[in-house]
Amino acid sequence: MTLDDALAALKSHVEEGRAEGMAAYHKQTREVLGIPNPALNDLTKSWRQTLTVEERVALADQLWQSDIFEARIAAAKLLTQARLRPDAAAWALIQSWVPDFDSWAIADHVCMAGQKRLVADPSRVDAVEGWTQSDHMWTRRAALVVTLPWTKQNNPKSDDLAIRDRVLGWAASYVEDHEWFIQKAVAWWLRDLSKHDPDRTRAFLDAHGEKMKAFARKEAGKHLT
Repeated sequence: MTLDDALAALKSHVEEGRAEGMAAYHKQTREVLGIPNPALNDLTKSWRQTLTVEERVALADQLWQSDIFEARIAAAKLLTQARLRPDAAAWALIQSWVPDFDSWAIADHVCMAGQKRLVADPSRVDAVEGWTQSDHMWTRRAALVVTLPWTKQNNPKSDDLAIRDRVLGWAASYVEDHEWFIQKAVAWWLRDLSKHDPDRTRAFLDAHGEKMKAFARKEAGKHLT
């Protein structure tokens, strides 16, 4: 499938009058076509079923480079799959996109693809740790969003607990960063963790909660009794 074919398929799902509202909501300056998310899901699912992994990585790269809002989301969705073999090229491509993040919707879709690659090979968390030192706010935020699977295990193994504690260490280094999206990401990680590991969440809030923004501290403890 060529990029032109893919863009034509995307544009066939444009809903008239939708683009302006989406651009305003997502604060986009890049081109927004006006395609609803269910249509993107259906289209990328069909591509995943018909393209090889190599073809999907190549198409995802081209879609990303088009710099169209929905094309970048479609690029991420093309690579969002637990069983993706081989996946080294997909992981490398996902990492290459992180410095381009400039809005939450695109960033979160890419991080969902990244989550699958981290769960497939947890040693990749080593690379993610480097993101926490970036001058780019969206890259720092992505380090927490991409590691969200480690908030969700009910019966984590020792290696999972080590990653959980490692990411909590990153979050602790973020609490004095009062950028709204960073505070929100810390709260998101803790809120999800609290459903499965309330003790670690309480310990974090006891140690660092006073340094967090009030809204973030409240959201982080939302599910704690």
